[in-house]
Amino acid sequence: MLGGAVDLDVAFIGVGCNRVVGAIAWGPCNLVAFAAHHSVAVFDPKLARVLTTLQGHKDLVNCVEWIPKHGIGNSGETGAEKFLLSGGADGGIFVWAYLPSENEWRVAKEVPGAHDKAVTCIAGCQLSANETLVASTSSDGTVRVWHASVPKQAGGACEFTMLQSISVGTKVMVAVTLSPLPSSSSSYLIAVGGLDNHVYLYVGCTTGQFKQVCQLKGHQDWIRALDFSCPVKDESGLAVFLASSAQDRMIRMWKICAKRGSSPDVNITTQPSLRMYIEGPVFKADGNSWQVSLESLLVGHEDWVYSVVWQPPQHVDTDGIPLQSMCVLSASMDRTMMIWKPDFKSGIWMNVVTVGELGHTALGFYGAAWGPQGNAILAHGYSGSLHMWAKIGDDWIPQLVPSGHSAPVVDLSWGKLDRYLLSASHDQTTRLFACWERDGDEAGLRPSWHEIARPQVHGHDFNCLAVVKGPGNHCYVSGADEKVARVFEAPGAFLDSLNTFTGLADADGFKREDVQIIGANMSALGLSQKPIYTQGAARRDVGNAELSGDPMMEELPEAKPMILTEPPLEEHLAHNTLWPETHKLYGHGNELFAMCCNNGGQLLATACKAQTMNVAEIWLWYVNSWRVAGRLQSHTLTVTQLEFSPDNLFLLSVSRDRHFTVFQLKQSGTGEEEVQHKLLARVDAHKRIIWACSWSPCSRFFATGSRDRSVKIWELSENGDGNFQVKLITALPLFKCSVTALAWAPFTASQKSYLLAVGKEDGTLEVWRGFVTPSADAATSEKYPQETRKLDMSFCSRVERFLCHGATIHRLRWRDLSTSVTQKQGDQQSGLEISKDLERLQLASCGADHTVRIYDVHIS
Repeated sequence: MLGGAVDLDVAFIGVGCNRVVGAIAWGPCNLVAFAAHHSVAVFDPKLARVLTTLQGHKDLVNCVEWIPKHGIGNSGETGAEKFLLSGGADGGIFVWAYLPSENEWRVAKEVPGAHDKAVTCIAGCQLSANETLVASTSSDGTVRVWHASVPKQAGGACEFTMLQSISVGTKVMVAVTLSPLPSSSSSYLIAVGGLDNHVYLYVGCTTGQFKQVCQLKGHQDWIRALDFSCPVKDESGLAVFLASSAQDRMIRMWKICAKRGSSPDVNITTQPSLRMYIEGPVFKADGNSWQVSLESLLVGHEDWVYSVVWQPPQHVDTDGIPLQSMCVLSASMDRTMMIWKPDFKSGIWMNVVTVGELGHTALGFYGAAWGPQGNAILAHGYSGSLHMWAKIGDDWIPQLVPSGHSAPVVDLSWGKLDRYLLSASHDQTTRLFACWERDGDEAGLRPSWHEIARPQVHGHDFNCLAVVKGPGNHCYVSGADEKVARVFEAPGAFLDSLNTFTGLADADGFKREDVQIIGANMSALGLSQKPIYTQGAARRDVGNAELSGDPMMEELPEAKPMILTEPPLEEHLAHNTLWPETHKLYGHGNELFAMCCNNGGQLLATACKAQTMNVAEIWLWYVNSWRVAGRLQSHTLTVTQLEFSPDNLFLLSVSRDRHFTVFQLKQSGTGEEEVQHKLLARVDAHKRIIWACSWSPCSRFFATGSRDRSVKIWELSENGDGNFQVKLITALPLFKCSVTALAWAPFTASQKSYLLAVGKEDGTLEVWRGFVTPSADAATSEKYPQETRKLDMSFCSRVERFLCHGATIHRLRWRDLSTSVTQKQGDQQSGLEISKDLERLQLASCGADHTVRIYDVHIS
């Protein structure tokens, strides 16, 4: 291909966990899988990095489970494929296969109609090296039993066959677990629990035909988690323990073993008696009588207990039976995880370890998991955050984990000098990601991306943001579902931390000592963030809260900003890395929807949701004084995106009214007078809503993308008398879905070629290349030969399935690394020489799948 190929490799994926119970699983291959929007995200705990997102579900993923669940006692080659189950709100079940030697994932089996409604829980029990018994629960009122046969050779076919569908009525079951019946080679136990507060036991064989044998009563609220232990030897032979947790804040430990002595035949329909209540129910299975007794009641959590899981076995006995450690982990909405063990002498179960998050923004844990070696624990929280502790010596120490948004990410922008990436989301936070430049030659210590600050935690969903890239302090403006734009400036603690992380210093004469604010405090209502000054924290004003005693208006704890030498943990991020709010910009009549700042950092343009021309006007603001610089009218409906040209002379806007407009701007420079503007073009460009626009680096071409599945490229040319005109010069072939994001790469390669990134509604990302050639009449145009050209666009690259977005891409932003490298090395190359360093590019993207992604772009 002329000009070389373009390859994109993912360098970073930031995403949070879905807000559902049981959405996380830690496999024997030491990889963690968790539900992330419609995908399953997989991350490596050693690197604290999300490796990939497995896409296939059509709705939210609700549950994940590794098969086998534990690595001890399972035969098979270490280089064989590993398998992962996932169930979604679309009713489908996927079997994913992972080949560690090639670091490749594939869909081993897809069962799109596994249930009629959402799958709420899924669990497996290994029968042999290549066979697994699987049970799934659903809100359709059924529990279904499956036989999964995984291939012996990598890349083979996987069979997933339904053995039985058990109707449980109108009370939805939300928890399920399986276990072999102790001392039996053919019978298996299934325990299910749900919204009727009872635990039901079923017994059957590998061909199905599971029958309910008893129900366990005692919980006073919904059952949220169930987990069987491995078979345990006791005085009566082999027994299996069932741990159950519920919204009554209790954990119950049930023991299932063969009933001692002779016992008459029992019938599950026998009327309950006082003796049965004391000893527990008895059922008949596999030719024996089995006793279920309440072993212990664990009381310690102060809120709903959403998860309980047994510690994975680490050894096997002489018979090959895994040796189960009598230790369970629980997670609760009271923001704590607890490890429980029976006392060696009395046998009473005790809480031996308690860890948790104490931040005021924490709203509890939705699930927990053990590491395969049993020396690490992991939880996911209400806000999508992950929390991990590892046992080091006798202490449990918090560990670094990936982080990200838990709702659609609507906008992002590279920060000043492209040193970090800032994103805004409907989860009501803005997050700041930077590359951690670690020193050391050990494996895994290469530079990696992490969230290092959470500048804004708001009370409304965000719609847009704009970074001010001019000289001075780091600054950005955000727009949310409110009529005011808010301005934030970086505090001193962040500036010191950023220099530590990136090893770069500002090169525009900005002085750190001029910043007297070291951090910010959250307000009680989550709207304004108050500064903390170097000489002491500002007094918090909580209005009438002190008089009213309203618990919702309690004064929040003071933040403690500090200089970071490594990526912070969730508790520090949510509370101690806020930026102070410095200004509010009033004027718009509706919720803000789009904004941008020019490349010199002098002007800010904002627009809001609108259905009339007056409301749809674009406001211009002087950045140095935050005064209104002008109001531009042209659109009749909401402006969806704004962008200044790289030379700052033009402002491009696209709208729901299917038009784009180009304004020519002339700034007086006084900062007080209105910016002179002239409407150069208002074009009915597409048949549907125009979602995206982008200027080429030469400020002469721009592209528009629309719901009509088209991308059109326009040229802005001067006609000789000082006037400009816009004309369509080319259009890309129609795509299969709406085009929602566009971005031209920030280099021109001596004005001969361009790169255009195209993001679409289905989450796919493509890169197209354009080559400039003179048109037929170029030779006759002597005065403006550079304005008469032809742009030939050709397809270059498409991001592979598991590395691209799983839903609509909302924004694309390029980063030119050449400038950063030059500053760090002190190189004095010319701008033209830097622009030819085509291999120093990165592309950032965000989307409705809750992810922020950064791609390394390789041009050959």
